[in-house]
Amino acid sequence: MSNTSNNTIWYKKPNITELNNLNKKSLGENLGIEFCEVANDYLIATMPVNEKTKQPFGLLHGGANVALAETLGSVASLYVIDSSIYIAVGIEINANHIKAVLNGKVKGVCTPINIAGRNHIWDIKIYNDANELTCISRFTCTIVLKSKFIKK
Repeated sequence: MSNTSNNTIWYKKPNITELNNLNKKSLGENLGIEFCEVANDYLIATMPVNEKTKQPFGLLHGGANVALAETLGSVASLYVIDSSIYIAVGIEINANHIKAVLNGKVKGVCTPINIAGRNHIWDIKIYNDANELTCISRFTCTIVLKSKFIKK
């Protein structure tokens, strides 16, 4: 299912334009999530800390952190499998919020813990503009046949 040859985790290496187009008309777009970097073994996206992502007391909402983490993990899994046959579906996520963020942008860095078989586990670390760790998330998704969910 996944390709780990050529020193890359990607079955099909994503490009930034493709990733951001995939994000259109979704929660990610509504929150302002933007993919900005792809390497051989990680994916990075940013999210603004603004009126769409803050909680009532002016801090970045924990749920927005989780949305950024799940967006990164789901999209990463989509690119380590043959997406013409399979899709990645989230089954569990947790997050530890370490430091409050009041403004600017946060950056999520998504790296694999396990991408073998049908369950993928991703580590997502979220940083503020000062590059301080603000949240750690672990996301698990399962790989299922696309035909079970997407009807032509």
